[in-house]
Order: sequence, then C-alpha cells, then structure tokens
Amino acid sequence: MKEIRWHGRGGQGGFTASRLLGIAAGMFEKKHALAFPSFGPERRGAPVLAFTKIDDTKIHDRSEVENSDYVVIMDETLINPAIVKGIRPEATILVNTNNVSRYKELEQFKTVQIDATSIAMEILGRPITNTAMYGALVAVSGLVSKEAAINSIKQEMKPALAEKNIAILNRVFSTIE
Repeated sequence: MKEIRWHGRGGQGGFTASRLLGIAAGMFEKKHALAFPSFGPERRGAPVLAFTKIDDTKIHDRSEVENSDYVVIMDETLINPAIVKGIRPEATILVNTNNVSRYKELEQFKTVQIDATSIAMEILGRPITNTAMYGALVAVSGLVSKEAAINSIKQEMKPALAEKNIAILNRVFSTIE
C-alpha cells in the first residue's frame, strides 16, 4: 500500500487533491483507494491535513496515515520540525517553494520543490495550489498515470475550471520531466 499525506491550508484544495488522486487510482487505474481529510477549525487559512491510500487490493485500514511514502506540503509556512514525524526513511516530500534547501528538517528525505503558487497565479489568477501539487506528485511518483490524473480532473470539475487545472497539471509535468 502507498500512503500519502497532504499538508495545506483551508482554501488551497488539499482535500480536493487527495480526492482527485483517489479517483484517478480507483476509477481510471483499477486500484483501490481511500481519500479523507482531517480538519481542525474549518476556516480559510487554517491548517488542513488530508490522506490518500492506494493499493492493488481492498483497503481495510481506514485510520490516518502513520507512515507516509509521500508527503505533499502545499504551503511552506507549515514546515516545522514535527512535520517529519511519521515519514518513511525512503519517502519523497514535495514542497511548494522556490528554495527547499532552506528547510533543514527535510534534508534526510528526497525532496522535490515546485513553485506551485506562481503556476496557479499565472493560470488561475488565484493561489490555489492543489492541482499543481497533485501534478507534481503524479509526475514524481507514478502512482497513477498522467492520463488518469487528467481524467480525474475532468470527472470532478466543471469544464471551464477543469481546462485551467489541466493546463496547470501539464505545466507542472513539463517542469518536472
């Protein structure tokens, strides 16, 4: 089983990204998936955690992810020494930043930086980083295909919004490949 933990702030679309990954795996890759949030105060800007589990067999464990294979940090202000708790030594951490080297907490892990905020602002006109970070995860991990990721966006979003989010995903793929 692959376990993914998403760190974001309310309004950035962390749970949506988690759900999109689950849809891509379950509907378009014939895998089993669970996606669920863990909220504190439900308000814009408050820290939000979301989780995705993907496996080839039915998933019976519905508890929060305790040993992440991938961690997606959608807002670098959430990085602190405790963020590395529950991450497997061989895990990959994806960070929305333009300078991941400043975070000493993350040095022991493989890290990937993506300036998701700039990409979202350019294409959406808003700092909603979910599909940029989702695209980065798909590009780096191979958990699902790019085609499945695009199909999940088409499945869940209205056509005009889907088109912009697919453009974001394609842009991220071109910067990571």
